[in-house]
Amino acid sequence: MSRLRQSVPSVNWMLALAVCLPACTKAADQPVPPATGQGAAYSVLARALQAHRWTLQSATDGQGRPIDALTVSTASAPVFSFDSVRISIQGACNRLSGGYHIGADGQLVVGLLAATMMACEAPLMQADAALSALLAKPLEAELTPGATPGLRLVSADQETLRLTGEATLESLYGAPTRIFLEVAAERVACTPAQMPPTTCLRVRERRFDEQGLSDGKPGEWMTFSDPIEGYTHQVGVRSVLRINRFQRAQVPADASAFVYVLDLVVESETVSK
Repeated sequence: MSRLRQSVPSVNWMLALAVCLPACTKAADQPVPPATGQGAAYSVLARALQAHRWTLQSATDGQGRPIDALTVSTASAPVFSFDSVRISIQGACNRLSGGYHIGADGQLVVGLLAATMMACEAPLMQADAALSALLAKPLEAELTPGATPGLRLVSADQETLRLTGEATLESLYGAPTRIFLEVAAERVACTPAQMPPTTCLRVRERRFDEQGLSDGKPGEWMTFSDPIEGYTHQVGVRSVLRINRFQRAQVPADASAFVYVLDLVVESETVSK
């Protein structure tokens, strides 16, 4: 998703974040303690939260009117991710993170959120601030199951966030294997040849030690036809990629047994011909 990253926010917004960050970071490092008496409803909600990435679809106030500060554009809609004790949100500008718990009454309680310090246009910064303020309140969480589940978060003042969920790869395939692939600058003919004729990446496996230093001899070069989610090859650019490789339990016809997802570009350089 595109982001407007170039404009410098107002001094007031920068000062507010600068003051908040040390305290918020310290508090957010500590998960919110879980409530006692959590039963089956809690378990269903907790599993659903952790098994999906949740994208904000709408935000309304107590009178049902759109909260303008949170609806800057669909391109910057916040995306929520949960693990067992922490929430992470890609906001309109910055990434927010902190501890959370689900109370026995089904309320979502989020601790103080730490924020990264990207410089964006003021409306995007304001959207992050408005979201942080709303999440500081206990929110009643209502789950709508389904192939595309829905999540409704409602404050005591009837401010309402509506989100839709997309299953995480971990929930679909289990934990990934971490691998490193070096991608050559030029594409090559696929081996074996594909119909219609096309080109493939040329890759070799790399290894790195715990200090991030190259460890051992690289693997043999080979053609690679699988897509790598999050990566677009640029002709003339050699890259080393850190990749999460997921294995499918059931492999569809004419599909790979693996799903490759870019985690980090370790190295990248333009190679002159």
